[in-house]
Formats: sequence, structure tokens, C-alpha cells
Amino acid sequence: MLSTLRKGTTKKDEVMLLQTLLNKSGCHLVADGDFGNKTVECVKEFQAQNGLLADGIVGGKSWITLQQKFPQHFEVVQSKFLSEEDIQKAAHKLGVNVATVKAVYKVESNGKGFVDDKPKILFEGHIFWKQLKAHGLNPANYQKGNENILHSAWTKAYYGQSQYDRLEKAKAIHQDSANESASWGLFQIMGFHWKSLGYASVQEFVDKMYESEGEQLMAFVRFIEVNNLIRFLKVRDWAGFARRYNGPGYKANRYDEKMAQAYKQYS
Repeated sequence: MLSTLRKGTTKKDEVMLLQTLLNKSGCHLVADGDFGNKTVECVKEFQAQNGLLADGIVGGKSWITLQQKFPQHFEVVQSKFLSEEDIQKAAHKLGVNVATVKAVYKVESNGKGFVDDKPKILFEGHIFWKQLKAHGLNPANYQKGNENILHSAWTKAYYGQSQYDRLEKAKAIHQDSANESASWGLFQIMGFHWKSLGYASVQEFVDKMYESEGEQLMAFVRFIEVNNLIRFLKVRDWAGFARRYNGPGYKANRYDEKMAQAYKQYS
């Protein structure tokens, strides 16, 4: 059952579904899960066009109307979102309880795996430099005109640009290196991990990231397994997990405390 949504709601997955469907009806929203003023106006416009009370609140009648107008797209988009079944599957694979997986998901994920119909990504130009080298190419030969996607040192100067435009530009140079140089999905796992995580190719990894947030969660599960972090989750040693997953600065962001609090919430 979908929730009643209004301005400021925290149900990000459902807001993203709403925004994606509103875009199908002619709106031009960024499907980011933020129910702000632009989304309110689009909801009111859709409601008025379909004989509903134009109050900007998405209740049962608005959801039913959206589902009737876009039945196939409704099911496809909804199937991409993380489900309780996905959480249970991850818990079984890791040998921990559901509350543990939910606690880690709440603290360690970025809250949404998709923007519109594509997985959330962040393209890293300094990683692209390294990956081109790993594939036997000299990155300096491709740098001119590609400074926003190819640089030898880390910078966040290009984070404000369209990440998919940057990815496509990089793919024109070398597709596998480009896909390996982006972080993907809910947990922003770098593409170059594909081999250690047991995928047949970086393209298979990317295809799974496009499939669903459930597959993005399973990539994270593989990452936990490969890096021997299960032992900390099994005994709920949040500090031990955070130290190895988030790095030595974990205390500053209180990752361990946040997971402990989330675990109490879900237990």
C-alpha cells in the first residue's frame, strides 16, 4: 500500500515513483525523492487535469489515477525500489538478522539508488586516469578537451556537472574504464570492484545496478563478504565495521553510534 504523500514527506522511494510518473504526464521534475514546491505544483496540475481535488496531496485517488494512466511504467519503476524481501534475502546471505541489515542500510546508503530511471552515479576523473593505464592506454594522450573527466589527482570540481554526461564522454574513450570509474547505486560501489565481487565483467555489474535497488544491495553484500566485514555485523560491533568500511574518520561522523541507534529502532 502506497503512502499518502505531501510536501516535506520523507518517503523518498515513493516520492521518486510519483515524480517519475508525473514526468510521464508532461512535468519536468528531477526524480530525487524531494517533495518540494515544484512537485506540489505538478501534483496539482495532474489532479486538475484528471478531475481530482487539486490540493497537492497524493492520496488513494491520485495513486489509482496514476496507476491507471501509466500501468506498465508504474510496475517497472516500483519494482526497482528496495523491498522487505530484498532486505530479508541480504540478511539470510550474511547470516544476520533483518534489523542489522536495515541499520547498515539506513546509515551507509545514500537513501536512493536511482535518479529518474538510471542508477545514481558519481564519476571520478582520477580513477578514470588509473583505469585507462590499467587497460594499457596512456591517459595523457586523451586529456586535451577532456579535462572535466580525466585528471591525475582527485578533485570535486566537476561534481556539479551531469554525471551521466561525463560518463558518456568517458565511454567514448574507453567504455570499460569509464564504467569502472563511476560509483554506483545505493552504496556508491566503484565499478572497478566488479571482478573482486564476482561479476563476469564490469558490464554485468552495471547491468545489475540498472536492474533494481535489490541488486545494488546484493553488490554491497558481496563487498561485505569479500572484505571480511561480516564478522563485525554478526556480533554488532558497529565501531569495528565502521572503522573498516568508512575509514579512520568514522568517529567524526558517528557512523557507529548511528548504526547502533538504528538497530535499536528496527529491533
